[in-house]
Amino acid sequence: MLKDFEKSTPEDKSKLNDQIKALRAHLVAQQQRIREGKLPILVLIEGWSAAGKGSLIKELISEMDPRFYSVVSPAIQPESEARYPFLYPFAKAIPENGQVVFLDSGWMESAVRKKLRLEITQDEYKRRIRMINEFERQLRDGGYLVLKIFLHIGKQEQHQRLESLTSNPDTDWRVTKDDLWQHQEYAQFMKAYGDFMDKTQEAVPWQVLDGQRGKTAVRDALKLLVNKTDKALEKGRYIGEPFEEKFPLLSMPKLKDVDLSPCIPEEDYKKELKKLQARLADLHNKIYRKKIPVILCYEGWDAAGKGGNIRRVAYPLDPRGVDVHPIASPEPHELNRQYLWRFWTRLPRSGHICIFDRTWYGRVMVERLEGFCTEKDWQRAYNEINEFERQLTDWGAVLLKFWIHIDSDTQLARFTDRQNTPEKQWKITDEDWRNREKWPQYEVAVDEMIQKTSTKNAPWYIIESNDKKYARLKTLKIIIKALEKACDESFARQF
Repeated sequence: MLKDFEKSTPEDKSKLNDQIKALRAHLVAQQQRIREGKLPILVLIEGWSAAGKGSLIKELISEMDPRFYSVVSPAIQPESEARYPFLYPFAKAIPENGQVVFLDSGWMESAVRKKLRLEITQDEYKRRIRMINEFERQLRDGGYLVLKIFLHIGKQEQHQRLESLTSNPDTDWRVTKDDLWQHQEYAQFMKAYGDFMDKTQEAVPWQVLDGQRGKTAVRDALKLLVNKTDKALEKGRYIGEPFEEKFPLLSMPKLKDVDLSPCIPEEDYKKELKKLQARLADLHNKIYRKKIPVILCYEGWDAAGKGGNIRRVAYPLDPRGVDVHPIASPEPHELNRQYLWRFWTRLPRSGHICIFDRTWYGRVMVERLEGFCTEKDWQRAYNEINEFERQLTDWGAVLLKFWIHIDSDTQLARFTDRQNTPEKQWKITDEDWRNREKWPQYEVAVDEMIQKTSTKNAPWYIIESNDKKYARLKTLKIIIKALEKACDESFARQF
């Protein structure tokens, strides 16, 4: 793509200034429409070092209302954020509905530099290309306007700009060792950038602008932004069709076919619980040392025993290395973003454990049945969730998903007990009773969810919980086995 780029020809400066002024006025007028139309816009500015990325962003936002946009530099990460998945800083930065976010460099620069520095393998680079295409498609299909701009300058022009910056003590700090390395290896970067752009055009096309002519680049960038925004506002937010990739799925039983009779005597339970919790505490130390992230996902029927199960898992863990996230209805700022955003922002650092009490699967259960999203949304979510979970396991996370299962009679007995016991009444709500009336519809939705998202890398475990004690022990055993395997595999990779 870059090798075929044609430089722009000189234009009359007065005409250029008039065009820029008119486009800025148009963009300012669009802001209220963007807000009213709840259109989220993500503008990624990539390009060569010293190509003028920062200056271009400054020109784009110069007349905009600062309440409606933000500028993010995700490439500048604290050390702690380097312990998250590759896409974490970019997913965290996506805007709310009606807002614009400008990214000063992003997933392109991160992937290409690490590839050329040999900090990632060729296989990992291919995985990152796949993740980026998935990420961009999910944003587009979820109603985001994504614009990707690359500012292009020639090697001689870059040399002159870097020389000018380094010759002035007030601007010398702006030139890094990476910038000088990029200039020295210009041909290698040229090939790598072109390859990257060719492979990441599936959902959102790249727009290459001539960075050697600053005013022209500003005009062209403004024109792209206002024209694409006009089109998006005119057509309404784009909602993509369900996309399906063939993930390797495991054969899973339907809920009605699960035998819920397993139980364990109280005395045996106490002995086994103590032993398993001691082993889990030991493994927590090991996964911290080996920097293995662990994500435990709990779903299940109301009153199935999720809370008690989670307590028995969390109790032996060092509280400094574990977070429990109870997921309720989304807050307004969460509802106004792509639905996976609130889970991206709650992921654990490597070596830490996070436990989700309810998860992203609300999209294909509660949101599906209560009409909080469209049919296209929840049908598309199965594949999006499989992609999200694959990204997590590719990162190295141990990802375990538990459906805490009881039968309808057991739920009724537990509801009634809660209703009639004063100290337990806080556990039962009118919504619980309403949801119970929809048991058959929920069972259909859960069966479909488990069948379509129990993948080899992220399987579902159905936990029989008519006897809560049995359920707790079974869950602990599954977690321990998975952590032991992860520690063994981590050890094996060292040799």
